[in-house]
Amino acid sequence: MLTLGWFSTGRGEGSRGLLSCTMEAIQRGELDARIGYVFCNRAPGEHEGSDQFMALVRRYGIPLVTFSSRAFRKERGAPVAKLRAEHDLEIMRRIAPYRVDLCVLAGYMLIVSGELCRAYTMLNLHPALPGGPTGTWQEVIWKLIEQRASETGAMVHLVTEDLDQGPAVTYASFHIRNGVNEHLWQQAAGRSTDELKATEGEELQLFKAIRVEGMRRERPLLLESLIAFAQGRASVEGRKVVDAQGAPIKPLCLNPEVERGMAATWM
Repeated sequence: MLTLGWFSTGRGEGSRGLLSCTMEAIQRGELDARIGYVFCNRAPGEHEGSDQFMALVRRYGIPLVTFSSRAFRKERGAPVAKLRAEHDLEIMRRIAPYRVDLCVLAGYMLIVSGELCRAYTMLNLHPALPGGPTGTWQEVIWKLIEQRASETGAMVHLVTEDLDQGPAVTYASFHIRNGVNEHLWQQAAGRSTDELKATEGEELQLFKAIRVEGMRRERPLLLESLIAFAQGRASVEGRKVVDAQGAPIKPLCLNPEVERGMAATWM
């Protein structure tokens, strides 16, 4: 059985959905795993969304570990980015009692230090294809619009010191330039991304359409990726992704599995 450590800021519905999707698969016997703990970088009472996330964790009976990055920043009088190593060493101290095989970043809004990602094998869900844009999901979508990209997706990759650049393990792709939404591209034609951000921002219909299609795939992609690890089809050795025989593998395309799982996991 695979034992997971789960990292999330728990800001909103997306974070709760990822956790619920995974726990429901465990309860159905579809995923041979358990979640050993959930770590949240917020304290109770800091944010309504995170409070809802923590309540969900408690309902599942999973040990909850919290450490407020906001309080840490205020106490030290400096941005967390400048104190990342110190911040993550405190996280490591708090999760040390728990033994896990794999850590999952699912809606975790902080950049992980080298100390933390070297101490644990960590997977991150990133809303772009291997070799695609880096950054937050908002930054990714604006870059796709700026590039007039024809395809995007999401991937699960190994966390390293290089932000969003660790070896990809799995991915799922979808087209964003097709007959279904070409009229949305026409609405944005001839305007720079700066102008679109200033006038319509995230209410831009094209922006919203790309986001919805990406979110529909994130839950089944993460789940199918964890199933691949639980079944031994993928593992990590020496910071490399390998198969059951220890041979390096290319990122697994999980489009068929993700397409089948979308109806069951998207609510």
